[in-house]
Amino acid sequence: MNYNKKTVKDVDVKGKKVLLRCDFNVPQEKDGSGVITDDKRIRAALPTIQYLLEQGAAVIACSHLGKPEPNFEKWVKKQTEKGKDPAELTEDKWKKSLSKLTLAPVAQRLGELLGKNVQMAADVIGPDAQAKAAALKSGEILLLENTRFEKGETKNDPATAKALADLAGANGVYVSDAFGAVHRAHASTAGVADYLPAVSGFLIQKELDFIGGALANPKRPLVAILGGSKVSSKIGVINNLLEIADTVIIGGGMAYTFSAAKGGKVGDSLLESDWMDYANDMVKKAEAKGVKLLLPIDTVVADAFAPDANSKVVKAGEIPDGWQGLDIGPDTVKLYCDAVSDAGTVIWNGPMGVFEFAKFAKGTEAVAEALSKTSAITIIGGGDSAAAVQQLGYADKMTHISTGGGASLEFMEGKELPGVACLLDA
Repeated sequence: MNYNKKTVKDVDVKGKKVLLRCDFNVPQEKDGSGVITDDKRIRAALPTIQYLLEQGAAVIACSHLGKPEPNFEKWVKKQTEKGKDPAELTEDKWKKSLSKLTLAPVAQRLGELLGKNVQMAADVIGPDAQAKAAALKSGEILLLENTRFEKGETKNDPATAKALADLAGANGVYVSDAFGAVHRAHASTAGVADYLPAVSGFLIQKELDFIGGALANPKRPLVAILGGSKVSSKIGVINNLLEIADTVIIGGGMAYTFSAAKGGKVGDSLLESDWMDYANDMVKKAEAKGVKLLLPIDTVVADAFAPDANSKVVKAGEIPDGWQGLDIGPDTVKLYCDAVSDAGTVIWNGPMGVFEFAKFAKGTEAVAEALSKTSAITIIGGGDSAAAVQQLGYADKMTHISTGGGASLEFMEGKELPGVACLLDA
């Protein structure tokens, strides 16, 4: 995939309407009050929005929020499958489920951060959005309602994409800045590029520069640290990084599948037995490529999956029955920290253990601390690894923390990202 894409600075936006795809999929209180509990994704969009407004553009921002079901019949079917009584599934309840995923709280918070009024459309491509977009002046910003309220959004329906593009008019521009959604070919992430010149915002440009640069032309040695629970979700990443990395480090729950594949005892640890052959294939591939593949040599085990469980350290492959591995052990911590000490570039995706439990966060914290002290370019994949460095207080010591979990994973797999592929090449 070509990582060299035109950015918002490569096009003239003065006096034009810009359809800007953001990632405002922010967490909110579960009581339906609409109170945003973390506005990081809104803040991340500010540089691109402020630049466009300063350049005299009229900004029509759009985003998804959650997973609403825009079709009443399908909603009834899904709720019935969850065990709900069909007789109680009224259209009013369906509309209420949608109302909980309105972007109105985002418009309010965005306005507070920008220090200016953010208009809110009552729909996505309907009459209210059309009227407000048509009346929008340079330096003003409009936020459309949740894109997933449109049935054609997730299907990348051409009519939906065209209607979105039409909001920006004949001289409009499409700016993609929602890295967390670029791995999906939706109407608002990819389809609109068929009707408007499409460029990246600053957020996506940064992701392409750092992750794309690390994959295409890394400062060596390149060390990849891969954790998380399942081999099945990371096999593509491991496979691709074995083509380009100098060292690949395996931690987290998926390490026990590798251990079992080598004939080790893993007790009650997380194990994907149907992926053991793949784990062995990766070990053989590393040997054939001359890549160091580091696996845990000891592990912290517990007698229950609980924050206060009894624990002890055992050698890898020697976990007793009734015990489960929840973190890498002290010898493994030293091995892994030594491996990153002289790296040129480090890519980290996935924690080393159950970092949500303080007792089993030591491996993850030690790796984060080691990365904070290295002179290497340090790139943290989105999702749990990003949450871990934030929670442990090392975020400001990392070169780049990705804003996309699934997107950064697919990026590292070498997959084409539809929301990036559709942008104009530089």
